[in-house]
Amino acid sequence: MRKIIQLFMHAIRGEEQNYTDISINRAIFLLSVPMILEMIGESLFAVVDAFFVARYIGTEGVATVGLTESVLTLIYSLAIGLSAAATAVVARRIGEGNKIGAGLAVAQVIMISLVFGVSVGILGFVFAEDILRLMGGSEHLIDKGSSFTRIIFASSPSIVMLYTLSGALRGAGDASTAMRSILLANLINIIMDYILIPIMGFGVEGAAIATTVGRTIGVLYQLYALYGGNANIQILAKQFVPNKEVIKNILSMAAGGTGQFLIQSASWIFLTRILSTFGSEVVAGYTIAIRIIIFTILPSWGMSNAAATLVGQNLGAGKPERAETSVWRTAFYNMIFLLLVGLIFAFFAKNFVEIFSNDPIVVANGVLCLQIVCLGYIFFGYGMVIGQSLNGAGDTLSPTIINFVCFWLLEIPLAYFLAKTLDWGPSGVFWSIAISESILAVVAIFVFRRGRWKTMTV
Repeated sequence: MRKIIQLFMHAIRGEEQNYTDISINRAIFLLSVPMILEMIGESLFAVVDAFFVARYIGTEGVATVGLTESVLTLIYSLAIGLSAAATAVVARRIGEGNKIGAGLAVAQVIMISLVFGVSVGILGFVFAEDILRLMGGSEHLIDKGSSFTRIIFASSPSIVMLYTLSGALRGAGDASTAMRSILLANLINIIMDYILIPIMGFGVEGAAIATTVGRTIGVLYQLYALYGGNANIQILAKQFVPNKEVIKNILSMAAGGTGQFLIQSASWIFLTRILSTFGSEVVAGYTIAIRIIIFTILPSWGMSNAAATLVGQNLGAGKPERAETSVWRTAFYNMIFLLLVGLIFAFFAKNFVEIFSNDPIVVANGVLCLQIVCLGYIFFGYGMVIGQSLNGAGDTLSPTIINFVCFWLLEIPLAYFLAKTLDWGPSGVFWSIAISESILAVVAIFVFRRGRWKTMTV
């Protein structure tokens, strides 16, 4: 037990930044722990803002946050794509022992992030009222909430860079710094939310200011770490000149990562639309169940990101077999974890759902969703890790195609067929999720075993 605690503290401190020579199990643990905490930190932003706005401002404020966040999903998707590309490129250069090359990749990522963030920020700031109106906001909500939307969109550079620089740090094996930057940003956000909203009475604008300041400080911390604290990366002033080859490579991979996120997000929208035909209680139960699932699989995303870093660094070091072994081992550990979570849901799903609602219909549908979806968790464990590992190798196209086929060509039609044609009702939609996710994992394993990812040039 003492050794585990020591290893845990070692992972938090992040003293190890090159993972191509140490024990694979040790590498997985040292990378996974801070990445899991980072994923939890990422999820806290929206939760904290929603809590303070709901408690001290009211329904209209929550609606403003919700409408703005729904549009920001597009920014998040592009930022996630860039983050995946940054991880792949930086990890490959680190594995090669190319500090200058890693620095060049980071410099190009910073420039791309700034151009994209500033461009979107200007558009969002200027057309804030139109965005809220387009999303169905009332004139009263627009009048009261447009300042929130303006501030949030003005912070787009910080939003994008917080994602992309975290990806670069993960690629460098410095997952602990990425974790600390997110936790620092969250801490500032929580403190400022409390000061600005209930104490100073800033209203919904206070949440926007708190989030913006928190994220900006997080980005500044990341930049400080990249410039002065990472021995594997050497960033030079002359690198901040557009390099067409590197930019093209990054954008090409980012397009795949963004496509994966958008495809999956859009599929949830279609499933919700099908479920809406069965009543609001069904949608509420489904929404609660999905929120529970998303929170409980955060450790799985952490392990998946760890696998992506290990793949990139080991390929760069000319160790493709070690990269493959790292993926299979991480996927196995993830499967065990999700299997345990699935067993908990199988027996205690009602206890989890009742935390959010006492409505018997809502609870019944939430429980049904959890119990059916968790049947596919054994497959999910492998699918998540292998998908991210392909991204880490620079092969973002294969997961994008797999997602498109499994989510749009299989999951959505299957959900409608089972729910409507066969008259299974909401359970048909839930079964479509378990079936399509399981098939996705099988297809991903087949693609991974072919080994094309080992020859990808990044």
